[in-house]
Amino acid sequence: MAGASSPASLRASRSRRHGKDTVRSDLFKNPTIPFVFALILADAILVALIVAYVPYTKIDWDAYMSQVSGFLGGERDYGNLKGDTGPLVYPAGFLYVYSAVQSLTGGQVYPAQILFGVLYIVNLAIVLFIYVKTDVVPWWALSLLCLSKRIHSIFVLRLFNDCFAMTLLHASVALFLCRKWHLGMVVFSGAVSVKMNVLLYAPPLLLLLLKAMNIVGVVSALAGAALVQILVGLPFLITYPVSYITNAFDLGRVFIHFWSVNFKFVPERLFVSKEFAVCLLVVHLCLLAAFANYKWCKHEGGIIGFMRSRHFFLTLPSSLSFSDASTSGIVTKEHIVTAMFVGNFIGIVLLFATLSAMENTVSHLATVGLVRWYRAMLERVSINTCLLGFANVSTLNYPNGSLVCTFRQSLPTQRREKLPKTQKAYVNLLF
Repeated sequence: MAGASSPASLRASRSRRHGKDTVRSDLFKNPTIPFVFALILADAILVALIVAYVPYTKIDWDAYMSQVSGFLGGERDYGNLKGDTGPLVYPAGFLYVYSAVQSLTGGQVYPAQILFGVLYIVNLAIVLFIYVKTDVVPWWALSLLCLSKRIHSIFVLRLFNDCFAMTLLHASVALFLCRKWHLGMVVFSGAVSVKMNVLLYAPPLLLLLLKAMNIVGVVSALAGAALVQILVGLPFLITYPVSYITNAFDLGRVFIHFWSVNFKFVPERLFVSKEFAVCLLVVHLCLLAAFANYKWCKHEGGIIGFMRSRHFFLTLPSSLSFSDASTSGIVTKEHIVTAMFVGNFIGIVLLFATLSAMENTVSHLATVGLVRWYRAMLERVSINTCLLGFANVSTLNYPNGSLVCTFRQSLPTQRREKLPKTQKAYVNLLF
């Protein structure tokens, strides 16, 4: 009959209806993705309100524009690229990025704030992607990533180059999570070319590369990263190479004691001494080696056991493969993020670096317990800390206003260990 539906069409209709019900049910069971999109939309509105109503903070923008103007004017001697805050101390990628910014905004602050607001949303989306992929915190805790006053200020009120550097860094981490090691290394090198503090992630990243690929793949990935640095610095390397290398990659630069974060208790004379810098470097390397041996290579029997299992210095692989595929078991997403974030955290604790390089990582670090350890250490030695009036809450780097609130379910340890991973998460709140 013409008006009757065939059994096949009825089954198809039921199947579509069942599919919609299944999708709706999945969203209620795991609302992470819609919640993430809602967060991005809400934070975009917040950024727009900040740009419209909060006064811009003048710090480095004029210096950036002066340095870029010198570069666009044909100056290739890095020692002569200066602004009102001093000489240029960033690699050449910084100049290319801010030349583009100047071209798009005309050097004006308000259009630049809008541009940096868009960049903030891009960075937030990448960070949320990393957290969703690793699945180490409950979905509702992702909202706390949007509440950092410092990050909003750095992006849309101060227009620092940290914004581009950390966005590229987070993009490289996202690529590593997708097993795109070669492309990730190119993006990582781009981040280093904007600001050198990204190198704090390099030691654990090298270890991850050694775990994830054979030796040929590691060498090719490192060569790609090195090629990026050469191409970015080429106009300066072929004209004034010594000036470029000594100014853009000055590892011996002495920082101002006033801007130090973790070492205000150290007398200024000691803080600026070469001996103190060498001691910090030695401690930094020792801590990295300890974490690599006892944490990051724990399942391989430590660093020595890992090297023996791979025969790095004895044989080459039977086939010269440049594939991103892992050759030494599975490098989990959580392991990738934890190793890189912890390596960066160690560097920030011991070396002077901007906290923008750490703030989006604190939720993950709190989940693996490192922030809790650092807070306990600060409380013990009474440095930069303030104990609040309720359980398990304290400030981290209190003079800079970075508040870390960690939360645990009030359960006995034995029962807590039996909970699912997401329910055991520590959560942070950044102001």
